[in-house]
Amino acid sequence: MDLYASSHSLPNYPSSFLFKPKVNTFHTTLFPTKSAHFKPSFFSPNHLTLTTPMNPPTSLSSAAFVEHNNGSTSTSAPFHSETRVGEVKRVTKETNVSVRINLDGSGVADSSTGIPFLDHMLDQLASHGLFDVHVKATGDVHIDDHHTNEDVALAIGTALLQALGDRKGINRFGDFSAPLDEALIHVSLDLSGRPHLSYNLDIPTQRVGTYDTQLVEHFFQSLVNTSGMTLHIRQLAGRNSHHIIEATFKAFARALRQATEYDPRRRGTVPSSKGVLSRS
Repeated sequence: MDLYASSHSLPNYPSSFLFKPKVNTFHTTLFPTKSAHFKPSFFSPNHLTLTTPMNPPTSLSSAAFVEHNNGSTSTSAPFHSETRVGEVKRVTKETNVSVRINLDGSGVADSSTGIPFLDHMLDQLASHGLFDVHVKATGDVHIDDHHTNEDVALAIGTALLQALGDRKGINRFGDFSAPLDEALIHVSLDLSGRPHLSYNLDIPTQRVGTYDTQLVEHFFQSLVNTSGMTLHIRQLAGRNSHHIIEATFKAFARALRQATEYDPRRRGTVPSSKGVLSRS
């Protein structure tokens, strides 16, 4: 493969000024089969256009390149053209749930479940995970919130499973501790394909508003069951029920964000010594 990187003329320094020339090294996860040319874009020195005889120009934004102090540049994320979106509709005699999740979103939250506190927690998932989360649900909340809480979580887990696909190139593991005032929650997870929940929260009250705090564990158990996720939740500190639960969702969002993001060194391979990550 022939690869050309255009050079830029150096400033006209006085001859008495000694300096080392700046060398730009580009690393990319794209491997065209024909000759390729990197051309500088007028947007910025770090914005490149990849052109090959077989493919139209593909823009690589400057966000994909990190300039270091020594003048070299490297990729901060590989180029992926596919959109990782999962969409699920779950209809039973008890609930009607629609979920859409974009793993590569910008934190858009649009949730209406009929359970105000659950909507607030789903907002945390979107905002801190930078996922676009759209959830619409109706259910028999006149009985209690149990069925709607469960089916929303089952649908979210299934949507995650769809969006992750074969899980090639992702970090797979996520780990985050989130404080919220006196509360501190640690979440560690593995997108292993093996569902397991280890849950250790000590929530002091039975309800937050009208929301039964027992439903927090049931939410994560349902999500784990359909997504094929290993999830550990530990409470390190906390006395306020609202703070404990909200810190849990924030820590989960950040850990899931870590796990679903791409590892540029993996170059699109499955993050497993077995070569495959499955639900079984």
